[in-house]
Amino acid sequence: MYKHTLMFRIALAALVVTATFGVADAQRKARSSRPHGADTGRAVLWHKVDVASQDTYLGPGGAAMQPDLSRVQFVSQEKGGYSTKYKIRDAAGNEWVAKVGKEAQSETAAVRLLASIGYYTEINYLAPTLTIPGKGTFSNVRLEARPSNVKRGDIWRWGHTPFENTPQMKGLMIMMAFLNNWDMKAANNKIFHTDGLDEYVISDLGATFGKPGPIHLPLFWRIGRSRNDPKGYSKTHLVNGTSDYKVRVAFQGKNGSQMHDFTKEDARWLADLLTQLRDDQIRDMFRAANYSTGDIHTLTKAVKARIAELDRAAYDRRIAGRP
Repeated sequence: MYKHTLMFRIALAALVVTATFGVADAQRKARSSRPHGADTGRAVLWHKVDVASQDTYLGPGGAAMQPDLSRVQFVSQEKGGYSTKYKIRDAAGNEWVAKVGKEAQSETAAVRLLASIGYYTEINYLAPTLTIPGKGTFSNVRLEARPSNVKRGDIWRWGHTPFENTPQMKGLMIMMAFLNNWDMKAANNKIFHTDGLDEYVISDLGATFGKPGPIHLPLFWRIGRSRNDPKGYSKTHLVNGTSDYKVRVAFQGKNGSQMHDFTKEDARWLADLLTQLRDDQIRDMFRAANYSTGDIHTLTKAVKARIAELDRAAYDRRIAGRP
């Protein structure tokens, strides 16, 4: 009897040890699947908003976060990227990254478009003229917030997120084609840790509102591409075609292999958000970026045309439930 009891205890102990190591191994694998430096907050990509009530002129930061440019202090020069960037401090003591050059306007507008339909974004504003002590006076400067309560974590990669195959992620990918964001590289994506959330954000949207390039081949796709090119953007389109259940988008750029397999449900989900935008909201995105009156008209017309394209492509009474 004692021998049987002893053997039972040994077997039970072995089972507990095995289970313990199994749980530890599962936890290790779960940790390793998260991006390095990720917080323990809830991962988020999109949240439901009342699209028609969004302030697309002031953008996601609203009036509360507008920079006070009555006094500007140069902090440092930022490295990397296509554009020249400086970190500055405004009169209220808040820090900003000032981007000068061709991408400033397009990024300001692109952030407002994504934020207006519920995607988490950077907070930015455009200064028509800004003098940075010791660096010069610049036109059309994008100011991107660096709030002290937001920890900027590591990058996230397309195809490797907690949101794969959701309407929200598919919608974000379609939006990259919508914006002609040919610079869709992982280095432009960041995870922001704030208030118990891990916000998955595209932090660089400068290479938008232009032409994506006419050739979809490695190296050659760079030919003919542009950024912040209203006339060029207006001459391109969003949808390449549809089948019974699929929508094919026009896209030439980095990570192009990810830009396929969109269903009509995906397109419908996104179109139902975009069609809620009013004409004045679309114009305000480009007014906020200090585009000329002519360019505002061109870009507004082009955005409306793309929304209509997507809406038509997503139509299927079996899916959308429409008569």
